[in-house]
Order: sequence, then C-alpha cells, then structure tokens
Amino acid sequence: MKQLSREAELAARRVDVGHVTCMEALRSGGPETKASAFVMGLGNILHKQVGKGLIFLAAEVAYIAFMVLSGFHNLAMLPSLGSVEQQEVWNEELQVFLYTKGDQSILILLYGVATILVTLMMFWIWRGTLKSAYVAELLDKRGSHINTLADDLRGLLNENLYRLLMTPPMFFILVLTILPLVFMICMAFTNYSKIGDHLVLFDWVGLDNFMTLFDGSSVLGGTFWSVLGWTLVWAFFATFTNYFFGMILAILINRKGTRAKGFWRFCFVISCAVPMFVSLLIMRTMLQPEGAVNVLLRNLGLIASDASLPFFTNATWARVTVIVINIWVGVPYTLLQLTGVLQNIPGDLYEAADVDGATKVQQFFKITLPYMFYVTTPYLIATFTGNVNNFNVIYLLSGGDPVTNLASTAGETDLLVTWLYKLTIDKQYYNIGAVVGILTFVILAIGSLLTYRNSKSYKEEGGF
Repeated sequence: MKQLSREAELAARRVDVGHVTCMEALRSGGPETKASAFVMGLGNILHKQVGKGLIFLAAEVAYIAFMVLSGFHNLAMLPSLGSVEQQEVWNEELQVFLYTKGDQSILILLYGVATILVTLMMFWIWRGTLKSAYVAELLDKRGSHINTLADDLRGLLNENLYRLLMTPPMFFILVLTILPLVFMICMAFTNYSKIGDHLVLFDWVGLDNFMTLFDGSSVLGGTFWSVLGWTLVWAFFATFTNYFFGMILAILINRKGTRAKGFWRFCFVISCAVPMFVSLLIMRTMLQPEGAVNVLLRNLGLIASDASLPFFTNATWARVTVIVINIWVGVPYTLLQLTGVLQNIPGDLYEAADVDGATKVQQFFKITLPYMFYVTTPYLIATFTGNVNNFNVIYLLSGGDPVTNLASTAGETDLLVTWLYKLTIDKQYYNIGAVVGILTFVILAIGSLLTYRNSKSYKEEGGF
C-alpha cells in the first residue's frame, strides 16, 4: 500500500508540474514565488530545495555578470555594426606605421546574435525556475514530499531520463545549427561583401539584397532567375529519371522468370562501393575534349580527327551530360529502395487481378505503380530536395561550366547551391550568398510541405 501511495503521489506531482504556468505562478503564488521572478531560486530555497535554488541563483548571477561585462555592449553595438575604422598612424620613435584596432562588423554581428540567443535561453530557464518555485510551494502547503537535489538527479535516470538524453543534442543544435542559421539570415540584410570593400565594416541595408536578386534587369538578378530555372529543371529530371529507370530495373530483376537475381543486383549496385567523388572526377576526365571518350571516337572514325564532342563546352550538351551521368550514379540507390517496396506488395492483389482477367500492363498501372507511389512519396520529396542541393554531381563533374556570359557569376550548369558557393568563396559576396540560401530554404520548405500534405501518403496514412 505504501508503494502504491508513493507512486500515486509521484504521479500527482508530475501532473502538477506539467500543468503549472508562469502566469498562474505569478497570479496565485505566494510572496516567495513572486519574488523568484526577480531572485531566481528564492522560492525553492525557502521550500527546502536549497541545492536546486542555489543552482538557479548561480545561473542568474552568471547571466547578469555576462550582460554587464559584454552583453549590453554587444546589444548596443548591434544596430550600428560598428563605426570605428582601422587607422594607420606613423610612429616617430620607431619610424614605422602602426595600426590601431577598429571595429569588426562581423564579430559585432556574431556576438550580438549570440547574446540574443543566450537571453532567450535565460528566459526559458527563468520560466522553469518560476514554475518550479510554485510547485514547491504547492507541495509544501499540501504537506507532500518535496524533491531534494539528490531526488532530482536520481529522477534524471528514471522518469526524466528523456531530459538527460535530449539536453546535449539540444545544446549542440543551438550552438552549431540555430546560431549559424540566425547569423546567416541577419547577414542577408547587410552589405557584407567585397563590393565596395565592405569586409571589415558594413551596415544594415534592409531588403536591398532581396530586391537586387528579384530585379531581372541586373546582372545578379538575371543570373538568379536563370540559375533557379535550371535548378528546378535539373531537380525534376534528376529525380524522376533515377526513379523510373530504377523502377524498371527493379521490376525486371524481381520478376519470377529472372534467374540469378542476386547477381544482377550486384552488377548494378557495385558502383555504390566506389566513392561518388572518385567516379565523378574520373568521368569528368574522360569527357574532356582530349579525354578517353573523344579520343576513342576519333580512333573509331565516328568523329573528325580534329573534332571533339562538347560535353562541357556547350550549354545543352553539358546539361544533358550531367543528367545522364547522374542516372548512372543514382539508379543503384533507387534500385535498392524500390526492390524492397516491390517485395512487400501483397501477392494476393496480383492473384485477384489474374482471376479478374487483368493484363500485366493493367496490373502495373492499377497495383504496382500506385503502391510504389504511395510508399515512396516521402522518398521522392526528399530526393527532389536533395537534388536541388546536389553540390557534388555538379561541382565535381562540370564545375558549373560552360560560362557563356563573362559578366555572370554562374555557369550554365550551376545550381543555386554551387552558385552560392562561388558567390561566397570565390567572389566574397556573402550578403547575396545568404539571400540565395534563405530563398532556397523557403522554396524547398514550402514546396515539400505542400506536396507532402496533398499526397495520399499523408492523407491516407496506413490505409493502402
């Protein structure tokens, strides 16, 4: 009975913690709980949770010290991004020029964004301390057991194990994903670029960078629309050519009359054992004007002795070439995916179709194809998204070539992701690169969500 009452009490306390809100704590809590909004941990200390209260208080002291030492300065510098330039001063005594340290806008922006994220995290901790103080007050008034710090630590290995396991990943997501992402988004609203030597000191420019890209009459704007169009064309063909060729191979190999199925799968999948970048670099070398393919065609007399097929020197040839080679690279993976799907289609569906007199073609379009689309719609969406950002195939195979417009910063086979790389690494147009990254994310996020939510895989989940 004691064990049951103890479990009931723990369950009741978990319900209390889960349903307490900050507004309820501020409205209904006692003076010590309300004071916890200003002195974090005070309510816990007064209600026999000294260890937990001291930890909360230490967090508040650390945050205040951080804000006093650098946080308020970081936030104050964020609107201007700095104004003091590096100065060159002649030193008479040493007879040399000395350089005084000026403001660096990139660090000001980074530290400002980091300070905002630290403040938001501190607000989240503040909410937790306020609710914890109110729960401790309720339990104390009720005469129930109040967890000590040791109890809370033991709880991290039992009912609160998920918090212990999720805290490290969330920390690294915050530092390595959210902080860089917010930093990049902020960069899109500045003039941080090599244009005008804005690499040390730069300013906020609002939506000017977005307007530049959307302006088709400008060089960057015209390039953006051209690259966006080719990116969508490439992603469509790269996704569905791989899918349908992989489907055909999977069906042919999986049919009952095919012998040595494992051998044929091995023949197509063996290319997966070779690193993709090695295969792409070899193909790039072979398709050069003096590469193995053109030399072989000349020796066979299929082309003139002084001619070469323009695999990467003609825009149309280059685009067709990267699509065809992507089929060779990507089909084995699709073959493996669809083989598993085919082997899981219920056999009684085909038996019933045979009884009804359906032909093989009718069975394919009424059973096989709908089932495969139903199961693989999320895979197709993920593949399309991956092909929009398929940096390896384009950069390693064609490098974005050919470049037909010398004023442009992109080649005829450049995707948004490879153009972004060139803008930031080669041209140092960091602000425009950030805008391209944001627009790529928006296009993919909206397109993926709308496509998936309107698919049968989402609407009729588990209903096939």
